[in-house]
Amino acid sequence: MNKDGRPVGRRVVLGVAALGAAGVAFGARFQNGIDSFLATVDSKDPTGLTGLLPGGGGFQIYNVADSLPHKSDQDYRLTVDGLVDRPATYTLAELKAMPQTTLVKDVQCVTGWRVPDTEFGGVLLSHLLDTAGVRPEGKALRFTCFDGVYSESLTLDEARRPDMMVAHQMNNAPVTDAHGGPVRLYAAPMYFYKSAKWLSGITVTDRVMPGYWEHYGYDVEAWVGKSNGRNDAPTSP
Repeated sequence: MNKDGRPVGRRVVLGVAALGAAGVAFGARFQNGIDSFLATVDSKDPTGLTGLLPGGGGFQIYNVADSLPHKSDQDYRLTVDGLVDRPATYTLAELKAMPQTTLVKDVQCVTGWRVPDTEFGGVLLSHLLDTAGVRPEGKALRFTCFDGVYSESLTLDEARRPDMMVAHQMNNAPVTDAHGGPVRLYAAPMYFYKSAKWLSGITVTDRVMPGYWEHYGYDVEAWVGKSNGRNDAPTSP
């Protein structure tokens, strides 16, 4: 059945399954291409089947920029600056050389869909903050992205939680372009719009600066089940 409840043809089902199988067989680079293709067509998908592919895993792909952003592993950079003693810019290799953490939590979108038991791997946000040395006047973080459009925020206390991560792995594979790679934010206890994709900058500020969707009415404090008028089960304690 498609999104409107109409039957989906057998050839369509088999074609989608073949794409998924190819992604599994040929590995991360091929899957990245599949995810990028699906991100382009997902908003026009009448079947709802794009979310069933391996690597898609039930996710719906959202992008507020005009095109799908891309940075190679070699070109990627993450800058940590603002109210810190030791501003720095990191390559992907340098992020991977830091202490690594894995989190397995449900992902909950504010639009209603949920993906259970999703694994993210990377560097705890608190480690990057400790390395930078946050100044006493630092109270919040502003996240910027290399799509040139998206932004997000957390308070400093939120950012130091053990379930806030700068992630470069998702389900034991590199984060693909469509899912916000090579590096994205993962804010496990909050609705997924807080987990900014295509992360390029972390700036420590003296106050919370609302992010992209918050300017359109979404809650700045986006705890799953306790914000945005929703009562979903929490994704992290």
